[in-house]
Amino acid sequence: MNTDQKFIRSFFIRTLILLAAVITTVIVFDPFYQYHKPLPGLKAVLTDKEYQCIGTLRTFDYDALIVGSSVCENYNNKWFDDAFGCTAIKAIRSYGATADLSYFLDNAYAEREIQYVFYNIDPSSLSASTEPTFVSTGCPMYLYDKNRLNDYPYVLNKDVLMEKIPYMLAFSFIGDYDEGNSYNWAQWKYFGQDMAMGMYTRLPSVKKMQPETANSANLAGNIALLTAQVEAHPETTFKFFFSPYSMLWWDNAFRTGERDAVIYNEKQAVKALLQYDNAEIYFYQDDREIITNLDLYMDMVHFSKDINYYVFDKLAKGEDRLTEDNYIQRIDGMYELSEEIVEKLIKEYY
Repeated sequence: MNTDQKFIRSFFIRTLILLAAVITTVIVFDPFYQYHKPLPGLKAVLTDKEYQCIGTLRTFDYDALIVGSSVCENYNNKWFDDAFGCTAIKAIRSYGATADLSYFLDNAYAEREIQYVFYNIDPSSLSASTEPTFVSTGCPMYLYDKNRLNDYPYVLNKDVLMEKIPYMLAFSFIGDYDEGNSYNWAQWKYFGQDMAMGMYTRLPSVKKMQPETANSANLAGNIALLTAQVEAHPETTFKFFFSPYSMLWWDNAFRTGERDAVIYNEKQAVKALLQYDNAEIYFYQDDREIITNLDLYMDMVHFSKDINYYVFDKLAKGEDRLTEDNYIQRIDGMYELSEEIVEKLIKEYY
């Protein structure tokens, strides 16, 4: 073997050793939790839901799920643990689409027995497409499938090695990182009337109101996805709830012509879910004091952590539950409040 051949052979061996070391380091620390839950002594540092949520559903120990869109990220899991005697983790998708959340539920049920599902129903999720959006929104599908052979973008990733692992170690050993605040984004955010108004682009004119059945096809499909989960898992108590979006959201729904369809969709979804003994539905949309106080919001939808606690506390106490006898009256009450918003309350800001 000549000198050049020896050099090439040596270089090849060193490269393999380096690659093996990188792969081993990523698998051992596993900041996206694809292969195992946190190592003893390390915290579950969860700050990137697109990359971490699916892994936690497959590897963590839990018997309850907090399911929903970005408005659910600021719940502290431990609130639910203490109130309901469970171990909860989050299954979060920014858009809150029913198909995406159903995919998360399927993955969770494949791994664990679930005692509770705390499920935030976003109004837009009832009219959204019934097809999952992970691929179309650019999610790292090599983490979502179970094919280990295509994990190389993860295990051979410079950012994972040089940023994600040190970040996980730093939060585990330095400071007071709270594992219950998984995916929390509220820290350093500003909530206030000026912020919320500044983030709201109000349509200059009001569009014609759509028929209330405008989204009937997607609505039927999304209701079917929800009821299929409830029906397939009678051992689980599903606590569905509607969160309080600001009056800006309702003003926008009116001006885009979507308000009547939103109200109709909610009635139909609630009516369907009330048929199941293991499904409970709670309604917090119509809290006048909250949704008209723009100091509690940073935009049309996203509210402060104080409101997350308010909703949790109501849920824990079983307050504002919808029943066959009251759901139409409560949702119609939201319609009436939305009328007052667009005719009077919003005008105080313009």
